[in-house]
Amino acid sequence: MTRTARVRQVVASHCLHYPDDELRERLPLLRRCLDEVPDPGLAALLDHLRRTPPVEAARHYVEVFDTDAQRCLYLTWYTDGDTRRRGASLAGLKREYRRHGFVPAAGELPDYLPVLLEFAARTGEVRPLSGYRPALELLHRNLRDLGTPYASAVATVLATVPVREDARPVAADTPVERVGLEPVLLGYPTRPPESTR
Repeated sequence: MTRTARVRQVVASHCLHYPDDELRERLPLLRRCLDEVPDPGLAALLDHLRRTPPVEAARHYVEVFDTDAQRCLYLTWYTDGDTRRRGASLAGLKREYRRHGFVPAAGELPDYLPVLLEFAARTGEVRPLSGYRPALELLHRNLRDLGTPYASAVATVLATVPVREDARPVAADTPVERVGLEPVLLGYPTRPPESTR
């Protein structure tokens, strides 16, 4: 992977995190990175983050990524949904990270797009990321349709990720597994006891 691709992945990784004070403090550094490796889409997103008041930027981020599962940043959701298979996919990513000596930040799931980008940028290994390219493409379409500046960051990511024929396909409908789930307890009997009949 080229240095240009790595720098763009690092900047995209930071920009796709929740826009807290820590990210706002990093904006000048991220801008300097883009001065070396220009990318108009990422530059536009940095401008959006710089000029948007913190509360409004946080609200926009939550509206974009946290209110619709079809715009979430957890890539196994697009391929596995809410099933046990997703657990196996997460475990596979963790094994790949360990194999390269990469340790994500505490509390981050391994399929979180910024974590996958950080891994790719640090190690030069893009296979885990490219394995979820169809999910990235769907995420990009959904963000673009919404008209958010975050779409440009995912477009940049797609430009750095090679196409793989064995990439994980996106599920037509988000799979949900109900095996083993207890029935909902309503707090009252749903039919009268035998003695009252």
